[in-house]
Amino acid sequence: MKNIINTDKAPAAIGPYSQAVEVNGIIYTSGVIPVNPETGGLAGSTVTEQAEQVFTNLKNLIEASGSKMENVVKTVVFLKNMEDFAAVNGIYAKYFPQPYPARSCVEVSRLPKDVLLETEAVVVK
Repeated sequence: MKNIINTDKAPAAIGPYSQAVEVNGIIYTSGVIPVNPETGGLAGSTVTEQAEQVFTNLKNLIEASGSKMENVVKTVVFLKNMEDFAAVNGIYAKYFPQPYPARSCVEVSRLPKDVLLETEAVVVK
């Protein structure tokens, strides 16, 4: 049985999908972008500003699911520019405690709302 997870502390879905879905104690988040859930606007124009908002949104979504960042087992980070890897990596390390989750990071040509990064996660409850 799947449990749909929604919170107003992360951006609302901008299409026909759920913010996150839990199945058998595993939570799968949709891609999280740097939208401020209070204003609906993008959080800054730099990759560091946007990364802070992305990981704050992701943390809020994971906590709304009843889990915590320590339980993230896998992330995928989509970057508009791989030159931003080091900056995003520094912010990422502030949100994920050791032992770190498995991670993929890929450069993509375009993201929703033309943001600079998007992240998704798989979390155990």
